[in-house]
Amino acid sequence: MAVTASAARRLTRRRFLAGAGAVLGSATTGIAKPYLSFAADRPLITHGVQSGDVSSDSAVVWARADRPSRMFVEFATTESFRNAEALAPVDALSESDCTAKLLLEELPPGQDIFYRIRFQALSAPNALSEPLIGRFRTPPQEGRPVSFVWSGDVAGQGWGIDDAHGGMRTFATMRKNRPDFFIHCGDSVYADCPIESEVKLPGGELWRNIVTEEKSKVAETLADYRGNYKYNLLDRNVRAFNAEVPILAVWDDHEVIDNWWPDRLLTDKASGEKSLLALSARARRAFHEFMPTRETLRERGRLYRRLSYGPLLDVFMVDLRSYRGPVQGRNSPAYGPDSYLLAPTQIAWLKRALVSSRATWKVIVSSLPLALLTDDGIAQGDGPPLGRELELADLLAFIQRAGVRNTVWLTADMHYTAAHYYDPNRAQFQDFEPFWEFVSGPLHAGTWSPGKLDDTFGPRVVFAKGCTPEQGDNLAPCFGLQFFGHVAIDDRTEVMTVSLKDVEDRVLWATDIEPSPEGCRACGHDART
Repeated sequence: MAVTASAARRLTRRRFLAGAGAVLGSATTGIAKPYLSFAADRPLITHGVQSGDVSSDSAVVWARADRPSRMFVEFATTESFRNAEALAPVDALSESDCTAKLLLEELPPGQDIFYRIRFQALSAPNALSEPLIGRFRTPPQEGRPVSFVWSGDVAGQGWGIDDAHGGMRTFATMRKNRPDFFIHCGDSVYADCPIESEVKLPGGELWRNIVTEEKSKVAETLADYRGNYKYNLLDRNVRAFNAEVPILAVWDDHEVIDNWWPDRLLTDKASGEKSLLALSARARRAFHEFMPTRETLRERGRLYRRLSYGPLLDVFMVDLRSYRGPVQGRNSPAYGPDSYLLAPTQIAWLKRALVSSRATWKVIVSSLPLALLTDDGIAQGDGPPLGRELELADLLAFIQRAGVRNTVWLTADMHYTAAHYYDPNRAQFQDFEPFWEFVSGPLHAGTWSPGKLDDTFGPRVVFAKGCTPEQGDNLAPCFGLQFFGHVAIDDRTEVMTVSLKDVEDRVLWATDIEPSPEGCRACGHDART
């Protein structure tokens, strides 16, 4: 359950301490002092803390308790929590698997924010959990560079947590980069990919997974989907990363089931749930329960949204799954419900949001590459736009006509890393401005070899790295081909530097992208001179 700080009413420090009194103990020392409480009565924070959807002056914080509880949150601009501000508690009930979220508002810009979370057991009001502390950084108003990382694809193809191989090591590498935030491009869990206890590696060595009941089968129930998120949070690298780096997340297919669309029926299943509407409803609920996302009352569970990170950057998260038509209609010659990808309502929102953006850079986060040929992708093969490509053609043409500058697309999904440059001079459809698309992943899953692009929008592969044909697809994470991308935007020149990195933090390829003159607002000069 998410509650805004303004809706819950902020409490003064005196009122907070007076109201919580013996339960919370000293708010300045961070040491809980439950009154006449046995250890067994005290709730536990089970899966660390997270923050997410940081934007302008607000952010979401998240945690989960091991029993029905109330979540208390304090935040401050110093690690000592001196002059901390305490918020009214929010319930963590069984109905939400004892997860809780709270929106912190009216935060100061350009500041490190430290937050402290603890739970009070509903069954034993004097019992309080040990606190956990997290941190994030709010967007600057000006005068500070911005950096972030992105990737996708976690615990796929049977590769789970093997502590002997370091667990999910790419999260530790990304953490060392000290990014302002992390964009998760999808496949944050593989609900349709069970984890077995052992997998044989080339050469005979064994990969030994941590195994849980929910991760041992294809997810169908709400508890199954929740269990997939809880599985990833067992990894110490993931928990440490989440405590320091806020997450901006969207989903793709494996959060539900491979290559799903809303009206699909699973006719090949002998038993169990056959409706994707039912499965996706459960998966969507689990996603929002375990990700620190904002939710809108206008469309409950909506995933597409815009997040502003100061004057340099707006991030546009799009949802390529929830509104798409069936795979049979993806190459229709005419645009209609069967060939929907984002669908009209989301497309109209994205156009309005792009036009209204005053940020230098507009980053569009997609869960799929735009031109990669796959069984369930956007691309339909060489030639003019068809089916799902018609939406993309309309959007790209609109961006050009509306004078929207400095758009960059980021994605994952394909389990290799690449830089694609889309050039209308090479394209079948030419009514658009050139732009970059950067692909990175997997974070912790099998690695694939680079795929083929179609020529509809004129992409050129500037760089690509994945498996070689000799290595074959689904190469295990221990072979080092796990990837993420890093973006740094200079606050003076507004130049965007994009680096594609591997699990060892090696820069495999990088480029500097200069903003158009219209986008260079900080210094007021032509960025190309």
